[in-house]
Amino acid sequence: MTAVIAMWSGPRNISTTMMRAFASRPDMAALDEPFYGEYLSRTGVGHPYRDETLAAYPPTFDGVLDWIERERVAPALFLKHIAYHLPEGVDFGFLETWRNFLLIRDPRAMVASFAGKFEDVTPIVRSYEIELAIFDHLSQKGLPCPIIDAADILKSPERALRSLCAALELPFHGAMLSWPAGPAPEDGPWAPHWYEAVWSSTGFQPYVEKNIKLSRELEAQAAVAAPAYARLRKHRLTA
Repeated sequence: MTAVIAMWSGPRNISTTMMRAFASRPDMAALDEPFYGEYLSRTGVGHPYRDETLAAYPPTFDGVLDWIERERVAPALFLKHIAYHLPEGVDFGFLETWRNFLLIRDPRAMVASFAGKFEDVTPIVRSYEIELAIFDHLSQKGLPCPIIDAADILKSPERALRSLCAALELPFHGAMLSWPAGPAPEDGPWAPHWYEAVWSSTGFQPYVEKNIKLSRELEAQAAVAAPAYARLRKHRLTA
């Protein structure tokens, strides 16, 4: 059966870059944020390219799971998920046949980036709550849930990806380190609004230490997410 590799991240991480890396493998197809349409339909929020996403993506939770099952035709299928898209109180049982991993990043950096697009940065907090709940659920079931920090990937992409692939029981492919510039077939309908940097890239960008300055309100929001980030980071892959 096709292996499903599910990455869970918050917004304004390197999640699209990671999708590029996995989709560049010769043995893997990819779906971009398959729960996004369900989230937009359920919440009614007005995000860029909302209508296009609703037209292209299933509007129900079960519909998303059915879509994923229909796409299990390649040797492996990569799912890029943004954690806050999941409904409140969702039963995580659907994760137990997938190979899941968490992508984390310093919440202050995520808040600083997200605030440039939206005033409400609570999706950062919500995503960390969901990621922590996923980790706890899978750990309690005795199932693996590798965690990798975006900073570690950017500092040493090949080493980090080799470690992640080993944790996911996948062979490493050098194709994960580079890709053609421009749009890709797996990109979601919202890509023209969000993916400019990824479209201009041909590989992982070098890590740059940023001097982040946040308002008092944004610092408070980042601080809410900080404990979950700290706890998850203790379990991150380091080799």
